[in-house]
Formats: sequence, structure tokens, C-alpha cells
Amino acid sequence: MKIQNNGFLSIEQLQDQYFSQNKTNPSVNGTQTKSFQEILEASQRKATEEVKFSKHAAGRLADRNIELTQGQMERLQEGAQKAQQKGIKESLVIVDQLAFIVNIPNNTVVTAMNQNDAAENVFTNIDGAVII
Repeated sequence: MKIQNNGFLSIEQLQDQYFSQNKTNPSVNGTQTKSFQEILEASQRKATEEVKFSKHAAGRLADRNIELTQGQMERLQEGAQKAQQKGIKESLVIVDQLAFIVNIPNNTVVTAMNQNDAAENVFTNIDGAVII
């Protein structure tokens, strides 16, 4: 077998690497690979995690005397899940007269406001909106 010094593997090296692997324990670069099913299940588990509130958002809720009912929390969670399914990263989620900016990858509300605070109806730095 000829070993090349240019940083690329020769055909023989690739054949040795892929054809002589143990078929019962597939791994790539020493790490265990996951099946599509495992990745899908992990994604679904992440999607069902409950939405969190950042320190800033919790402060906004307290400052603005906003108290969420259980039903509103469930609808906020549903809105975040819908945004995640559509591939949105920063979403405006509107529940009743409340507006929430949610960072979807982290499943975190970054700010919250009621109808009075959102009087201008201008929301920036979002790439999607969900109205529940």
C-alpha cells in the first residue's frame, strides 16, 4: 500500500478503512454513530421540553405585572413547538393580548409584553410569528 504525504487518503487506504471495519459495531472516527430513529426521537424530546424564561423576560413579566395562566403557558409552548417545526429561530408568539419573543433553538422566552407595551406593533429581530 502506498502512503501519500499530501493529506489525502489513497484508494487503498479508504478501502482498508471502510471495508475492514467491524460490521457489528459501526463507528466513525472513534465515536458511536446514531441511527436516524435515535436522532428523530431526540429531536422530538427536545421539542416537548417546557419553554423557559430568561432573566430579562422574567423581569419584564414582573415589571409589567403579567401573570400567565396554565392555559396561556400551554399555548405559549404550543406556539414555540409550531415555530420549531417550521424552522424559525427567533419567533414572535402572540397569546391573547400578550406578545413573547422566543429563541426557538434554546426554547427560551427572551422578552414579554402586554398589549399596552406593544402599542407600536413593531417587532424586530424575528424571523417568524405564531399567533395562538
